Amino acid sequence: MVNMQENYRLIEALQSAGWTAEEIINLIKYIESGDEQYKPKKGA
Repeated sequence: MVNMQENYRLIEALQSAGWTAEEIINLIKYIESGDEQYKPKKGA
């Protein structure tokens, strides 16, 4: 189980890599739900 500090570090790292807030939220939704509509798309 990931704690809040680890979540924060992950979000900070993704932002540093150029991910938008929407992309990060969709990734979190995909991880939590497994719903393919939120799965990150290569090159998107």
